[in-house]
Order: sequence, then structure tokens, then C-alpha cells
Amino acid sequence: MSSAKISFILNRLNYIMQDQWKTNANQRHSIVSFSGGKDSSLALYHAMQSGSVIGLIVMLEEQGQRSRSHAMPLDIIQAQADAIGLPVFMTSSSWADYESKFIELLQQAKLQGAEVLVTGDLDMPEHGCWHNRITQQAGLKLCMPLWQRPHREVIEEFIQLGFKTMIVTVNLNLGMKVEDLGKILTLDYIQKLENRGIDPCGEGGEFHSTVIDGPLFTAPIAVRKGDILYHENYAFLALELESNSF
Repeated sequence: MSSAKISFILNRLNYIMQDQWKTNANQRHSIVSFSGGKDSSLALYHAMQSGSVIGLIVMLEEQGQRSRSHAMPLDIIQAQADAIGLPVFMTSSSWADYESKFIELLQQAKLQGAEVLVTGDLDMPEHGCWHNRITQQAGLKLCMPLWQRPHREVIEEFIQLGFKTMIVTVNLNLGMKVEDLGKILTLDYIQKLENRGIDPCGEGGEFHSTVIDGPLFTAPIAVRKGDILYHENYAFLALELESNSF
């Protein structure tokens, strides 16, 4: 067989595998990488609609009080999980041992029946995909139901489904303002963001949000707004869980 034909076959197989990244959770048991934000929540919704979800994976910083990705307080993440009705697979890690700890959680989930890891990535590169590599190491499939979808389409679906998410982190160097903190993403508001040249999903690192209600929740997450904190070019809105919440 010629090298050109081998290359064609390999490229075709790679294309088929990547196309399956969008549908691998169908009729399968999955574990969902969860940040508490809009993208992972929408990916979770799709996974629950197309298959079954056994739990959520949450990576914490070294002290174990906040999420590693978005610095979400642990009590709010737990309240989200309780409202959704799913257990949380969590562990603390540094950036140095993040990968090994993540794989350990995948292996734990696999022992409890998980077949697929679901993530909320929209723009993960096709080649050298980190999630694809680690799921292969853990013996799981990968599903990214939002992958390569238009960003405006994704956020419109999220809002129209009834999800409610609050902006809690803004990058002041990327067009966001302190006044954006605490805002709820609505169709009108994301149009205003786009008019300011900001990606409606914040995929350029412009903002992060915390989901406080939606079709997966048995009840809204009751939070109160705390202080605004600053670090370098970022501003953060501290959220505190109300005592009567989950």
C-alpha cells in the first residue's frame, strides 16, 4: 500500500473519530468535567438528554476550597451538584500534577460505570487535543457536544433553554468593565457585548460566569454578591451561598 493511500486512510479515520467527539455520549454512561459555568452546564444538559450521567468531575486548587479552573467556591459547586442531583468526583491539585490527578478521577469514574468523558469545549484544537489524550489513557471515549458550533448559537440555546448565569470574572484588558460583574446573560445583553467586540461566550478569555439556575436544577442557587476583588487585569465578584440554599 502506498504511503499516500495510508495517509488518506489515517486522515479519514481521524475525521471519523473527531466527528464522533460530538456524539459519543449518545446511549452511554458519562462523567462530565464541570466548572460550574455555562459551557460545562450546557454540555451536561446534552449528555443527560442523550445518555446517562453518573457524576461531575471538579478539580480543586491545592487548598481544596476553590475550583482550579474558575476559582469557584467549593460550597457553590456543591450546591450546584446537589440541585442537579449528581455526585461530585473531586480532588485537589497543583498545575504540576493536574493531569495525573485528573486521570485518577477518570479511572475512579470508569470503575463506577463511566464510558465517556464529556466536556464543554467549543474550540479545542483537532490535533494534540489534551482531553482526547487523557481519555485514551484512562480507557474512556471523549464527547464534546458543543465543539465547533458557532458561539452565538451556543449561548442562544443556553439562554432559551432557561439557564441563568451570572458574570463573576472579567478581563479589563479585553473590553469588559467592572460594571459587567453580576450581570445575567440575556439575549439583549450578549448583543451589547458583541457590539463591544466581545465574544458572546467569552471564549477569548473576556469573562467567566456562574450558573445559578436552569432546566437541570431542582431549585435556583441562592447567592448574594460580595466584594469586588482585583488582580492584575482581572476583576472578580465574590459570590456567597445563602444559608437557605442547598
